[in-house]
Amino acid sequence: MPNFTITTFDWVPELPRGYVRDIRLRWALEEAGIPYDIELTAFNERENAHYLHQPFGQVPWLSHEDKEIFESGACLLYIAEHNDELISTENRSSVIQWLFAALNSVEMASLPWTILKFSEDTFESDSSKAIERFLHSRLKHMNEYLRGKTWLAEQFSVADIAMADVLRLVDRFDGLKQYSYCRKYLEQCVSRAAFKKAYKDQLELYSRI
Repeated sequence: MPNFTITTFDWVPELPRGYVRDIRLRWALEEAGIPYDIELTAFNERENAHYLHQPFGQVPWLSHEDKEIFESGACLLYIAEHNDELISTENRSSVIQWLFAALNSVEMASLPWTILKFSEDTFESDSSKAIERFLHSRLKHMNEYLRGKTWLAEQFSVADIAMADVLRLVDRFDGLKQYSYCRKYLEQCVSRAAFKKAYKDQLELYSRI
């Protein structure tokens, strides 16, 4: 019986389907070959119980034995510590720094930009232009780092899961078109069987509801 459980929303609008962050946990568990269950929590009417598990009313959260963890990065690190393929003694420090970089350096720049893209902003205001410049400054450095590299930390790890998922959303709006190494890196990440399974399962969940 699976003893890992991912809790995610019972429904989301069409726009974010395939990008809800439980996909990061699904992907990691698929890579690790660890069985897991999916439990659902209400999207439209979030009850007090939801906030006991996730103080900000978001998803996902991960349950394992007597533990619960929220925030996708923390969940990824927890999963990795139960599988040598996703983090090892030799590359642990590198994986951790790149996991944090994906969420704190790249996603911090990409998320405001993608929100503006979702809202069909024209990027004519000074503030919108500043957000776009900030993102491109981060992508420029990522692109240079990825030159000649396959993975962020020598072998595929949870850092790549986090970074690829961040870059996927940028790529959805053609934000990577001038960053060839970022695009190549993303393509090899999402070509993995574990990602394809996680992505398919998330889409199927919301297509049934």
